Amino acid sequence: MIDTGDIDVFLGLDVGKGEHHATAVTPTGKKAFDKRLPNTEPKLRELFAKLQAKHGTVLVVVDQPASIGALPLAVARDMGCPVAYLPGLTMRRIADLYPGEAKTDAKDAFIIADAARAMPHTLRAIDGEDETIAELEMIVGFDDDLAGEATRVANRLHGLLTQIHPSLERVLGPRLQHPAVLALLERFGSPAQIRKAGQRRLVTLLRPKAPRMTERLVEELFTALDEQTVTVPGTEAAALIVPSLAGSLTAVLDQRKLLAGRIEELLEAHPLMQCGADASGPSDR
Repeated sequence: MIDTGDIDVFLGLDVGKGEHHATAVTPTGKKAFDKRLPNTEPKLRELFAKLQAKHGTVLVVVDQPASIGALPLAVARDMGCPVAYLPGLTMRRIADLYPGEAKTDAKDAFIIADAARAMPHTLRAIDGEDETIAELEMIVGFDDDLAGEATRVANRLHGLLTQIHPSLERVLGPRLQHPAVLALLERFGSPAQIRKAGQRRLVTLLRPKAPRMTERLVEELFTALDEQTVTVPGTEAAALIVPSLAGSLTAVLDQRKLLAGRIEELLEAHPLMQCGADASGPSDR
């Protein structure tokens, strides 16, 4: 349970995207502030500073610690205010104890503040674990967007290659997200350009990115090129589009690798992961 014995004013924030409703109550239950509050650092600092100057220690309590509630908590911590949050389900149960059925932001902000004052056992501390989860949720959400973008670009590449040279697509398609294949398509966007580059040049280009696969891939490429002697209408246009799409796909995949590395770092630092590592350590037997 959070110790509220040294708290001089309880500030409840019903958080919103553009603005919050802020209600502050004293230990005796008297309202010290009750207004809408823009979700900007200057306005948050102004309010916290005023309450600190007039009352002393300010406990800042929100109804959700991540997303739209992240900035108030960051500012509060920076100003030395203790922070906590009241879980949504708990707040809804407590709300039934208060008169009036209409749900408003002002009522919710007051319930958050008053619950912190009168029922501190309902509060939950915001620790590093919560921050880790919030960061993971943000990164995973962005990674989902990137995965969708990677699929869209890859499908466009599949479609273009199938249109201009089906045999070439059969070789490259299954490996389309491999760095070597993307490097090839970024440099040479048409069957004619690939053939003109020659096998030796392609081996030199691709070997650093696919040491074991390069010679086999180049051989399969030229076998596929020999299977089609005609030039399909649109091939010249595709030669301009394919390198651009390959570059875009490379950039998206590189971003996903960076995010995967950060996700791994966060998971390794998470207390539950550390407990699991301890439990799975070497036995005495």
